[in-house]
This record gives sequence, structure tokens and C-alpha cells, in this order.
Amino acid sequence: MVEERLVSPEQQTEESASEPSLRPRRLDEYIGQERLKESLRIFLQAAQARSEALDHVLLYGPPGLGKTTLANVIANEMSVNIKITSGPAIERAGDLAAILTNLRRGDILFIDEVHRLSRAVEEVLYPAMEDFALDIVIGKGPSARSIRLSLPHFTIIGATTRIALMTSPLRARFGVTYRLDFYDIEAMRTIVRRTAAILNVGIDDEGTDEVARRARGTPRVANRLLKRVRDYAQVRAGGRIDAAVARQALDLLAVDPLGLDEADRRVLHTIIDKFDGGPVGIETIAAALSEEADTVMDVYEPYLLQLGFLERTQRGRLATRRAYEHLGLRYPERDSAGPSQPELF
Repeated sequence: MVEERLVSPEQQTEESASEPSLRPRRLDEYIGQERLKESLRIFLQAAQARSEALDHVLLYGPPGLGKTTLANVIANEMSVNIKITSGPAIERAGDLAAILTNLRRGDILFIDEVHRLSRAVEEVLYPAMEDFALDIVIGKGPSARSIRLSLPHFTIIGATTRIALMTSPLRARFGVTYRLDFYDIEAMRTIVRRTAAILNVGIDDEGTDEVARRARGTPRVANRLLKRVRDYAQVRAGGRIDAAVARQALDLLAVDPLGLDEADRRVLHTIIDKFDGGPVGIETIAAALSEEADTVMDVYEPYLLQLGFLERTQRGRLATRRAYEHLGLRYPERDSAGPSQPELF
């Protein structure tokens, strides 16, 4: 299962209770995403100076990078309440109406997976976001009538990993859009050191570097790896984490120096061994892996593309020279012109 992978960026069930304690609460504590923070700081200060509610904010990017954390940071900076829900949880228009009518001036409504809102719910959301009004239909048939309820000025923060799946009218109603990118190695080191201090884990600079390099540029993965390395150190190394201990623990967990696990390597080996390195279509790869095509695209591909191990072409996915070298395989020299005409038949 994807969610059981140690390096999965998705939140796992057992983390729902412990993860909030590791999250920063103020913008100054939020590590990385420097350009986003600089822009957001100006945005927040301007709204505070005018004593206005924030404009609606859309956060998008791969999972595990801190979209929920950033929404809570914004609420703390604005000193307002935040209510948290998700697109799949709002099944009917009435569910959304109940949430909106309980908001107070300046409150923030955080909607995770906002791209999964139904069309009926979106229709209720449009006037609420644009005019701060809620249109309610009373009665049925010819006697039905519509009344409009005024709502206090509030802020919706939407988060999505699939911005392309959002409808254009919904995207257009967000006044500010921020993309969260994978974190660089220096930011990951800082995150590992901060989490180690919160968890009271002894770790040196080399051990910090080892965990940070294998965390795939994702804070959630870094925190999870650190907890597993802590367990290993407690049992095998007297509780202290150095480079050797971190390396032994992560090797035991089958997370290699670039953060790839068995599932990632299986994707690469499938393309290389079964399809001669590609190009091969995503549906074919998914069938060979016994996975859904969306799972391959959303879960496996992003990090492999970031590393430069996969290339998307018009004919399909192609394993690059870097992928072969990482797996210790010889890279086949390909004819850049492609197969000759007789080979096609």
C-alpha cells in the first residue's frame, strides 16, 4: 500500500496525533519556502494594517510540504480562529452552508483537497467567496423561493496537490496563489535539527545530514525517518545518532542515499528491465506494477522526475542515464533519431 511506505509524503494514521506538536506556529519558525514567506509576510501585514480579513488563499504543491501547517501559521499570525475540513468531507451544499454560517468575522476556513469539492458545493461557494453571501432555496417546485443571507467577511484557504483538477471559476476566486516546492538540503538539515530538539534526540551534524539527504526534500518524510532512526539508535547505539548509526538504520529500512525505497526502485526496474528503458506509456507501467495510473503519476513520478531519473516524452516515460547509473546498470546508447523504418514493422 502506498500509504504504508516510509517515504510516503502522505500523512499516516499514527501521525495524526504526534505531527501537530512538530509543526511551527509562527511565520518566523516556518523553515524554507523563503520567497513564499517574504510575499506572505507583506500580504499579512497589509491586511492587519487595514483591519481587514485576508483575501482567499490557494496553496498547491506535492503532499507533505506544509500546506496545512502554513494555513495554521496564517491563522496564528492574524490571531483568528481556523476551521479545518476537506473537499471529500463536504458532500452536500447543506454541509457547506452549515460551516459558513458558523464563521465569524476574520475567521479562516481551511479546505484540504479543495479540488475534490463537488460541483453542487462549488455553486454555493462562489457567492460566499465573492459576495460573502449565502443563497438558500426554501420550498420545492413552483412555490420555491430563494433568500440571500449575508456572511461576515472570512477567508478561505484551499490546499491541493492537483491544481489542474480545479475548475477555472473556483481557481479564479482565490486572490492569492502560492506554490510550495520541495525543500533544499540546507532547509532539510534545519528541519531535522529542530525536530530532534523537540523530540529530545541526540544527533550530530553528520547524522543530521544523512537523514536530511534521504528525506526527499519533504519535512513530513524527514520527521518520520528521524523517528525510525531514533528507535534504531535507542536499541543499537545507546540513543546517540551519528552518521554511521543513521546510515545503518536507513539502510536497514531500505531507504537509499537519495531517498528512494523499494517501490521507487521497482518503478525504475520495470521501465528498464521490462521495456528496455522506454519510452513506455504510463498505463502500461501501471499495469506492469499492478497499480493505478494515477498512483504512478501522483506518488512515484514526482520525485523520480525531480531527481532526473525519468523523462516525459510524447511517446511515454523514459529512464535516463542517471537512473541507470544509480542502479548500477550500464546505460544503452540510443540512436537519437529513433528506430529506423524497417524496425517499426
